[in-house]
Amino acid sequence: MCTAHDNVPGSIAEALRMADAALAYLRDPGAASLVPAELGGVLEAMGALGGKFAAARAAVLARFEAERAYTADGYGSCTAWLKARGRMTGQAAGAEVRRMRQFGEHPVIESAVAGGEVSESWAAKLAEWTSRLPGDWRHDVDKLLADTAAAGARLEDLAVVARAAYEKWRSEQPAPDDPGDGFEDRYLKLGTTIDNAGRVTGDLTPECTVALQAVLDSLGKKAGPEDERSEAQRYHDALQLACELLLRARLVPDRAGADTRVDAVIDLARLLGLPGASELHEAWLAALAGEHGYLDGTDAGVAACDALITPVVTGHPDLAVVDQMIDIIVAHLDGAGDDHADSRASDRAKALSPEALSPQARQALRYAIARLAVDLVAGPGRLASILRRGLLDAPYNSKPVILDIGVSASIPGYIRRAVQLRARNCEWPGCGKPPAYCDVHHLRHQADGGQTSVSNCALVCQFHHDICIHRWGWRLVLHPDGTTTAYGPHGQVLHSNGPPGSTGPPGNQAA
Repeated sequence: MCTAHDNVPGSIAEALRMADAALAYLRDPGAASLVPAELGGVLEAMGALGGKFAAARAAVLARFEAERAYTADGYGSCTAWLKARGRMTGQAAGAEVRRMRQFGEHPVIESAVAGGEVSESWAAKLAEWTSRLPGDWRHDVDKLLADTAAAGARLEDLAVVARAAYEKWRSEQPAPDDPGDGFEDRYLKLGTTIDNAGRVTGDLTPECTVALQAVLDSLGKKAGPEDERSEAQRYHDALQLACELLLRARLVPDRAGADTRVDAVIDLARLLGLPGASELHEAWLAALAGEHGYLDGTDAGVAACDALITPVVTGHPDLAVVDQMIDIIVAHLDGAGDDHADSRASDRAKALSPEALSPQARQALRYAIARLAVDLVAGPGRLASILRRGLLDAPYNSKPVILDIGVSASIPGYIRRAVQLRARNCEWPGCGKPPAYCDVHHLRHQADGGQTSVSNCALVCQFHHDICIHRWGWRLVLHPDGTTTAYGPHGQVLHSNGPPGSTGPPGNQAA
């Protein structure tokens, strides 16, 4: 029942009913009935109404807490009651209670919000700026800020006013024995929830804030067209990456005194050009045919040196040679069919003929043969190893390491280093992040039968590894020619450029 004044409710129930009816009308048909020129003004008015509603809700909540009315429903706090009866998340309920208490500590700002002169979000910022002032100063500065905001000042201007007022208050205080600048108030707290998710709160010094902002801005940029993260998500991932970079760089006290490592990169083509290489090559081929004794060699002693030297042989897969292999196979099968020695051979020749092979089928065949060719020459006891150990002096003729260990719970350091030397940077198409930013990723997961080997591992940066592959469902394929292709969950396809020239292209094995 309304009072004598028009549109003024006569009770709380009547006020809630009127508010409910008004909000329902604003949504439908109100929103649909507006012309474009009216929309902005209506949004401004609704913003002011939102602040008034927040102030009214805070007033009721303050009374609710003061009377401990939540205990009547069996709850021990306002926050717990809001979570249960208000169907709010814990974070939202806590924010509601903090806003209520903030309004209580800054009544001038609360009045400005209730009057529609200051928005709810601006009010929170003004109260944050003046929270360190004593009560008498706080009241006057809050009023100054509220009046300045009502006069049309920008938030940046209000920040200048608040800072000037704070400095004036500090200048009038007696000099302390140990003058401070708020440095002792600094803190950072990392908490974890029941499911081990983290929550960070803190009060940072200006120096720390500037440094952290620089790190987040640098590492939190969009990584490419596939990067659909929000700014807040990118900043989260940037913080994680910054910590991982420190860990990978081993910037910890026990790093001092660790051995320096040198990876000596040797090109296979140069080994083949050294004197004596052709003889070793023929001997190795003969050994493959069954003449044993040529593959053992004699291990040379490692030269005494402060650095730990790891020789690595690299090579560039030439797919033109693979094309020649395909042509030889086709010609051989075709000849076998002409002699009528095997009709099935002729059928296979027709199936493999250049005319019968589609471009996709030929490319698949090229890659299959290229993989076998790389496996033929790379690894312990194979051509690259035989040439290196037979032609070079110590320490470059040391015993080769195994670059394919089958299923392993972790990726050994020598495989990691070989992948890094092969890739040089993140192998995701178009990325190029340096190795310090990257993880070594199993292209085919071990649960699906993937082996821990150089050929089944790729160097992928944190975003493309943790987010794109393991969160968003992308799949990365490494081709024998050093290129990569990324397949997205919604049909996206990204291709990389060709391999770099002479520094050990992606896709090669190392021995």
